[in-house]
Amino acid sequence: MTTPHREDHYSYSHYAKSSTARTFDERRFGGPIGNLIASSQAKTLSDFVGRIQHRRILDVGTGTGRAALLFARGGARVTAVDASEQMLAIARKRAESEGLHSVRFQVGDVHALDFQDRSFDVVCCLRVLMHTPRWQLALSELCRVADQLVIIDYPATTSVALFESIGRRVAHAAGVRTEAYRTFTHATIVDALRRNGFRPRSVHRQFVLPIAFHKLIGSRRFTSRIEGLLDRLGLLKRFGSPVSLVAERCAP
Repeated sequence: MTTPHREDHYSYSHYAKSSTARTFDERRFGGPIGNLIASSQAKTLSDFVGRIQHRRILDVGTGTGRAALLFARGGARVTAVDASEQMLAIARKRAESEGLHSVRFQVGDVHALDFQDRSFDVVCCLRVLMHTPRWQLALSELCRVADQLVIIDYPATTSVALFESIGRRVAHAAGVRTEAYRTFTHATIVDALRRNGFRPRSVHRQFVLPIAFHKLIGSRRFTSRIEGLLDRLGLLKRFGSPVSLVAERCAP
């Protein structure tokens, strides 16, 4: 199976930097809104998986290991894969500091996972499809190695993330170093899952307003109130992003 040249795509080169690995958690999950995102993600993953103990779980694109360690704390047998050795080094230190020695970390590529078909009960892959060079191949690999559930997330085309995505793609084409991610429609994701033998079981949408806006305000109370209002108005279901989704294998 052919995989892309890592040096040719930012999703490899950017996360291979030691500076990116060292600052990733603070940039993504620091401050009151970052903490809110982290706690919301943890609850969503727990709700999606249900029983965690003793399940075989693969976390692809584990980064600094946040999801992998969540599952390990719940008693799962976890394998965590990432293309960046620098990100894995941070994840290993976090696991060691918590005494979670059962997590197996290894370098790997989402486009060509080095596991047998249906090797894991649950396969989790967060913030990868939006960046990876060949997302359909990546999703196919996730479904191939999953026996029961696949958990993914993506920025929605129906959200304000579309405009940021367009801006970053234009900047990237002009030679600016940026993470030029893609957005997805729900129908596109559902169709790709079904072609790989899976169907959506549950969906969680996070915010209507951009995460960057909430971080600029920096108030967890404000974010909870305004997003709660937008949810009651029916806007979260229509425009919420990022979207987290759990899909189950279809009966043969």
